[in-house]
Amino acid sequence: MTGSTEPAVLDLSPAPGAAPPLRKITAQTGHELRALLRNGEQLLLTLIIPVLLLVLFGATSLLDLGTDRRVDFLAPGVLALAVMSTAFTGQAIGTGFERRYGVLKRLGATPLSRTGLIAAKTLTVLLVEVLQTLVICGVAFGLGWRPQGDPLSVALLLLLGTAAFSGLGLLMAGTLRAEATLAAANLVYLLLLALGGVVFPLARFPDGVRAVLELLPITALSDGLRQVLQHGAALPAGPLLVLAIWAVAGCALAARFFRWE
Repeated sequence: MTGSTEPAVLDLSPAPGAAPPLRKITAQTGHELRALLRNGEQLLLTLIIPVLLLVLFGATSLLDLGTDRRVDFLAPGVLALAVMSTAFTGQAIGTGFERRYGVLKRLGATPLSRTGLIAAKTLTVLLVEVLQTLVICGVAFGLGWRPQGDPLSVALLLLLGTAAFSGLGLLMAGTLRAEATLAAANLVYLLLLALGGVVFPLARFPDGVRAVLELLPITALSDGLRQVLQHGAALPAGPLLVLAIWAVAGCALAARFFRWE
């Protein structure tokens, strides 16, 4: 007696539907990250320039930094510069041109949604900052850097700095023309590099000027990181407060005035 088996029936009916939100955000984050890492100008701005400044001024005596251990002063400032270059300058320029060419409008109309796009861009910035931190810290260690302080305080400062600069970058990209954003973002980068206590000590400025400069987000981030990493402070209240105010104001203004097209 022989038995017979019927072939299995495959269900080939279509099952349309969007991918889960997390998968969409992850895919867009991967695309954003690959595009950024393939962009030579972005790499120059976010990684090469900060490392060159650290090596140039950390291994030579071109600048009088008021300390024998030059790298202890420079490393926190360069970390702050890296955050600004990624979260503010790079993001403002990239988003500004995406807005000009209609990329943001088209992506915002896809199943990804505008909220998902913002989440993907935020994750991209954070991942790039992790890479920057690893590279800069590795170079600084090679120059003899021996940081102090609580890593959680450092992480809090970096996150608040990222929020502040991201809000300001998106505000600029969402309100100005792409060409104006390109010029303004690079000008702000150079001015804050020179005046924000990144590689030039604020003690060189007159008291009145220094009091104003200490209210800038790059100055607060640089000073806060130095208080923790160079002097072992727990939670630098002043820099944290300044960064928190900039973060709230920048993100609120960006949410209010950002135009997608």
